[in-house]
Parts: sequence; C-alpha cells; structure tokens
Amino acid sequence: MRWFSLALALVAPSQAALRFGCSTISIQRLDPLVEPGHIPSAHVHQIVGGNAFNATMSSGQNNNIAETATCTSCFFSEDFSNYWTAVMYFKARNGTYKRVPIVANSQLEGSTDGMTIYYTQKDFNSNGNAKITAFPPGFRMTVGSPATTSKSGVVKGLSYTCLQTINTRGSETQEFPTKACPAGIMAIHHFPACWDGKNLDSPDHQSHMYSTTKTGTFVEAGPCPASHPVRMPQLAYETIWDTTKFNDKSQWPADGSQPFVWSMGDRTGYATHGDYVFGWKGDSLQRAMDSSCMFQACGNGKPLLSQNAAAINKCKIKPTVNEDTEGWLTELPSAM
Repeated sequence: MRWFSLALALVAPSQAALRFGCSTISIQRLDPLVEPGHIPSAHVHQIVGGNAFNATMSSGQNNNIAETATCTSCFFSEDFSNYWTAVMYFKARNGTYKRVPIVANSQLEGSTDGMTIYYTQKDFNSNGNAKITAFPPGFRMTVGSPATTSKSGVVKGLSYTCLQTINTRGSETQEFPTKACPAGIMAIHHFPACWDGKNLDSPDHQSHMYSTTKTGTFVEAGPCPASHPVRMPQLAYETIWDTTKFNDKSQWPADGSQPFVWSMGDRTGYATHGDYVFGWKGDSLQRAMDSSCMFQACGNGKPLLSQNAAAINKCKIKPTVNEDTEGWLTELPSAM
C-alpha cells in the first residue's frame, strides 16, 4: 500500500506523528541492554541516534543520555535516543559472508543510511483524543528475541517487506522473503505502547510494556489493560537492507533457498529484534505528542528543533570492538 502520499496530504488538526531518518553511528558488537559491559557482545548490531552509546549505559532515571550525548544522527536534533537492531549478512554459495548495506528510506531529509523512526499517537489520521505520555528519562525496552526459532514465537509487529520499489508497502511476512527483491528487504519493528507506569526497565526488558497490536500495523489494536494503563507513543523502526547487490541467483544456495542471515546466525528471519533507550531532551517528545504536526513538518521549531544533512551524517562513535565486520568473511563475527 502506498501510504506516504496519503499521509502527507492529510491536513486535519488532530494529526500527530513523527517519521524521520537517523544515520548509522556505528556497526559493531555492543549491546548495553542485553549484555551490559560485554566487549564484544554476542552478535553485531547497527546503531543509530546519540553518541552517548557505549557498552554499559547504566539504567535509571538519573542516567539520562540526553544530558551526556553531544550529537545525534537523527533529523530531530533534540533526540539523543539510541535505536539498534541486528545486522543482515549475505551468505554466498561458497560459504562466505558479506554485510548487506543499508539505504535511506524515501521522503526523508538528511540521512544516508540507518533507520526510519516513527512515534505515532494512534494512527496516521488521528491522535484519538487520548493523552499520549512520552517515555521518561532512563526508559529502555526491547522487542523480539534473538533466540526465536519458530514462526509461532514471533510477536506481532515484527515483519519483512520484499520491496518492489522503495515506496511500496504491504505483503508483509514474518520470515525472510524467499525470492530476490527488486528494491531490497525492509525489516519492520513495532514496539509495544502500553506501560505499567512504574518501571523504566524490567529484567527481560519487555515485561514493563504490553502490546495491543494484533495486525502489526501503525494502528493501535485496543485500549491498554489495567496492568499497563499508560498509553505511550507507538515506536517503530524501518530498516531497508540493499539486498539488490546480491540478487544473482548463481550465488545463492544450490538448493534455491534464500541466502540472507542475521548476525546471530538466524536464516529464518524469526529472530529479528530491536532495542531502544530513550534520550529526548527535556520535554521535547511530550511537546511533539501534544501537537498536531505530521512527520518532518514537526521540525524547524514546529515544535521540535531539527538539523541539516551534514550534521546528521557527521555524528559517529569510535568502535570499541576491533574486528572485521566488512568485506567477505569466512565466519560471522559472532562465531569468531
């Protein structure tokens, strides 16, 4: 479904949604949520957002990364949050691996790779006249699990689209596409939006949140339960992996199976997952959720501050883990 033009054309005052790009700040084996302090972590991640990202990133309300970061790779310059997912590799017929590059989504300003980030209130048409509470400082969560091995274990909201063009949507699957995709593979991560109102994190990084999503779309599926009564923004990631560079079927497995694999070794796609650490400056995200702006029109002080392409793509962090993640590899970095 082509919803970009439709969403951008809507002008009702009840609209309220953020859609923006964030360039990659690092690709390396670090995971401060699931494996804090481990150098390296179990598998490679692609990370976007603020440059306060590091191997530890202590939790708690007093550990506000918006106060320690000095730059962000996101369009909105008040967003120092960190967003990360696993990295996709191509496994050639000869058994070697190469990282699949990331390309920017369409109708975004500035970013050259990385992710598209969404914060929506209800859907792309309305905020539902309900109060949306922004994530508080110190908030963290994950969605999905690198240990998922079956389709039945995949949570709603995690999916893939085999892109016919960069603007096509629909026909989502919970496993990797099995055919060559003309414009790449888009990985989609929808996070839960109901909070228990108490815990900034939980031991599994998920129990403090509850998802009402039933269809895996940008539309809420129902009211928050009494156990998790606080409605928060619907956070979602889209990452476009440029698999077109590997569409030569002569390099695919001899049995014709799809050749892509997540950095933790998953070839099904079921183990896709995403991580989030909140880091918006002050009340900036709350102001956006209280507004009626749409997408990048929320920038330039209406109500959020934004930055140009040079600033977006300049923000990087130095690698902590010294290993090869690029070029043709005989093993995935997680196996070395």
